[in-house]
Amino acid sequence: MITQELRELVRAAVDRAVAAGDLPPIPDPVPSFEVAPPRDPRHGDYATNVALVLAKQVGRSARDVAAVVLRHLGAPSVTLARAELAGPGFVNLFVAPAVIHRWLGRVHAEDTAYGGTDVGRGRRVLVEYVSANPTGPLHVGTGRNGAVGETIARLLEALGFRVSREFYVNDYGAQVELLARSVEARYLELLGRPFEVPADGYQGAYVAEIAQRILESEGPGLADAGAARLPRIQELAVRMMVEEIRESLERFGIRFDTWFSERSLHDSGAVGRCLDALRARDLVYEQDGALWFRSTRFGDDKDRVIVRSDGRPTYFATDVPYHLDKYARGFDHLIDVWGVDHVGDVARVRGALEALGHDPSTFEVVLYQHVRLRNEGEAVRMSKRSGDFVTLRDLVESVGKDAARYFYIMVSPSVPMDFDLALARRQSSENPVYYVQYAHARICSILKEAERLGVSAPAPQDADLARLQAPEEWALAKRVLDLPEVVYAAGTRREPQRLCAYARELAEAFHVFYGQCRVLTDDPALTAARLVLVDAVRRALRNTLDLAGVTATERM
Repeated sequence: MITQELRELVRAAVDRAVAAGDLPPIPDPVPSFEVAPPRDPRHGDYATNVALVLAKQVGRSARDVAAVVLRHLGAPSVTLARAELAGPGFVNLFVAPAVIHRWLGRVHAEDTAYGGTDVGRGRRVLVEYVSANPTGPLHVGTGRNGAVGETIARLLEALGFRVSREFYVNDYGAQVELLARSVEARYLELLGRPFEVPADGYQGAYVAEIAQRILESEGPGLADAGAARLPRIQELAVRMMVEEIRESLERFGIRFDTWFSERSLHDSGAVGRCLDALRARDLVYEQDGALWFRSTRFGDDKDRVIVRSDGRPTYFATDVPYHLDKYARGFDHLIDVWGVDHVGDVARVRGALEALGHDPSTFEVVLYQHVRLRNEGEAVRMSKRSGDFVTLRDLVESVGKDAARYFYIMVSPSVPMDFDLALARRQSSENPVYYVQYAHARICSILKEAERLGVSAPAPQDADLARLQAPEEWALAKRVLDLPEVVYAAGTRREPQRLCAYARELAEAFHVFYGQCRVLTDDPALTAARLVLVDAVRRALRNTLDLAGVTATERM
């Protein structure tokens, strides 16, 4: 990252100032400081707050510290053209053109890997996301879970982590039993047998479709199977729903490495062993006929039921052994993507894992807020149980995978979002994903036209990049070089929306450049330099869109 290169330059200047006695000794390492583009490009290519960070430690004003750092940055060099003191103690940095040229060369050399780093060093991370109950098709709210989880997984891979993707199948308990009874009623109805639809059962058309498929595969004999009928219907219904979910996610561009069965935790005895381990540590107690976990010991606001008074375990009773199983499979870090309605579960799961010997910092939950679907300004209400809802499959068919993926992640997961169907369908610059894809397609068109004219983009080392002197060229080149920093921040902070913001800014910088600077000119040297620049933009845009799960369209 170019910002890392500049941080090291500033850190070396601080070390020289200390060695010269111009600053008192500073704890090693130097406290964390920022190097980032300023809001106003007239204030430099980058700015650092190092003096403000060090001022209290050295007992001097930030401006005095900044002046010392400036002296030890030295004369203009191959890295810095100049540096200036600004405001209360910021140091504005103007990079030398050779740095920009060198980094443009890296964009071409690294190609599809550009933007990534190796901070993960091969550590194994399990990202578990979607994990919707297999009691109905995925709805648009769950689509946000999928888009956020998948993008985080891709970002972590770009940062050098070994990532596995997992879907936790809730195939045990009251909800799947209710699905089975709902399907059973429709199955009996198809045979003209007496039936009773559960009062709180699932009513969607998909329930009748499952019943019809079961009748076709099993025949009418299942109606006379006695006590074996409902378990068999449940097995078949869950299997069909999981397959429906799998197909919907694949259309959405998501494939999981593993589909983990909740039932397997009960069948293997893992739930019982976990309860015994918690009892041995005095972390559970009986009250009112139920078994409670002492979650208040770990920051929860109250203790939580882990086994109900009727003997049925809660979700929490399986959440803990499930995550213990993840650790047992050798993962170093666990990331779950949960809806905000599960915020109360975080402390108790983390607490139980800590009590059973695991570092709580290795368990992480990314919470996402609800999705409100709007169509022509009207809110679309959704209820899986009543069958009145828009499925993820419907959404993808309506607006396309690319728009769906982009819209889901362009807003921070921590805030509710309105999914605007009309905007997502619009083929104009008002549609953010269309705007970015159009920039990529336009660059591809320029490069193809250059090839047709026999002036293909040269390798960066074969072009005179010093010809790139226009403000629009400089701004565009610097924006290309921001990608590694964006990927690092988006991945480490779990903020996928940064990719969309960057893609928009890069596309905007390109459109401004395109409006002011002809790429194919009568000057061969200038044309070659600009072809290198726009091809670097193409690669950066393509890589950003790929991380977001969006197609880098070549023709529109």
